[in-house]
Amino acid sequence: SPPEQPGDKHSETGEVPQRKEVCRWPCRCPPVPACIPGVSLVKDGCGCCKVCAKQAGEPCNEADVCDPHKGLYCDYSEDEPRYETGVCAYLVAVGCELNGVYYPNGQTFQPNPLYKCLCVSGTIGCTPVFTSGLAGSPCARVTGRKKPGQSICGLGQHKKLQSTNYRLMSVYRRLPLVLKKNCLIQATPWTPCSRTCGIGISSRVTNDNRKCEMKKEKRLCFIQPCLTNMLKKIKIPKGKTCQPTFQLPTAEKLVFSGCATTQSYKLTFCGVCLDKRCCIPNKSKMITVQFECPNEGFFKWKMMWITSCVCQRICSVPGDIFSELKVL
Repeated sequence: SPPEQPGDKHSETGEVPQRKEVCRWPCRCPPVPACIPGVSLVKDGCGCCKVCAKQAGEPCNEADVCDPHKGLYCDYSEDEPRYETGVCAYLVAVGCELNGVYYPNGQTFQPNPLYKCLCVSGTIGCTPVFTSGLAGSPCARVTGRKKPGQSICGLGQHKKLQSTNYRLMSVYRRLPLVLKKNCLIQATPWTPCSRTCGIGISSRVTNDNRKCEMKKEKRLCFIQPCLTNMLKKIKIPKGKTCQPTFQLPTAEKLVFSGCATTQSYKLTFCGVCLDKRCCIPNKSKMITVQFECPNEGFFKWKMMWITSCVCQRICSVPGDIFSELKVL
C-alpha cells in the first residue's frame, strides 16, 4: 500500500501535520553573505545568522524571512493547514507618484538610466544601476593608436565592471527627486531638534555633495530659549489660543559648548499655546555661524534659521525616530 500522506492523515483524524523544525540552537552560522544591490542583509527568523532577505515571490519560512525594508511578509495561506512554507508578498499599502506617473506599492521602475527605484508604501527609494569605474581601472590605460580616453576593454570586461562597481544608496525621500550632475539627490528628513529649549542638534543623511556619497549631516537648532519667565510674557492675540512665533527684544550672541558666536543674532523662535498644542518650525533656511572659544580659536556650524512655525496637536518627543509614522 502507498505510504500515508500528511494530508490523508489530517483528513481522516483531524490532526494538524507536524511542522518541520527549521531553527537549531545553539546557532551555527556560515560566513556573512554579500547581498546584491537592493536586497537587505537581515538576521534570520531564528535570531541567529545574517542572511540575504527573501524577495517578492520567493519561498519563505520561519527562518528565511522576507525583506522587511520593502514591506514584504511571508504569506502562508497556500500551505494550509501546516503553514510551514510561504511566499513573500507585499503588504497592502499606498503607491507612489513621481513626475505625474503613479507606481503601485512594491513596483520597481527606472526614471533615469543611472538609477533604479522602488516604491514602498508611499515613499521612493533609489539605488544606482552602476557607477563607472573606468577612470581607475586597467581599461582606462590606452596605448598605441587608441584615442585619449578610449577604453581598451572588451564587451565582457565592461559588463564585469558594471556589475561590480556600484555604490548602494538606501535612503528614501518623499520630496521630488532631483538629478544634479548625474547624481540623484536624496535625503532623509531632518530629525527633531535634540532639545526643546536652548541650542540642540538635528541630523539627516544625504548625498548632496561632490562625491554623491551618503553622509550624515548635522546642524544646530534653536526652537525656544530656556527662559520660562520670558515665555509667560508672550502676548497671544485676542480671540486666539496660540502665538506661532516670537523674537527677543534685542539681538544676542549664541553660546554653544562654552563658545560664543562672533556676531549677535535676533532669532525667530516658535511660540506657545494656551491649549495642549505645540509650535514647531514650518519653514526655515540654513545659515553658517562662527563661534569663538576662549584660548582655543574659532569653529563654524551650520544652523537652522526659523522663518515660520505652525502650531499643531501632534507633538513629537525629541529623539523619537518614529515620530513621523502614522497609523493607516
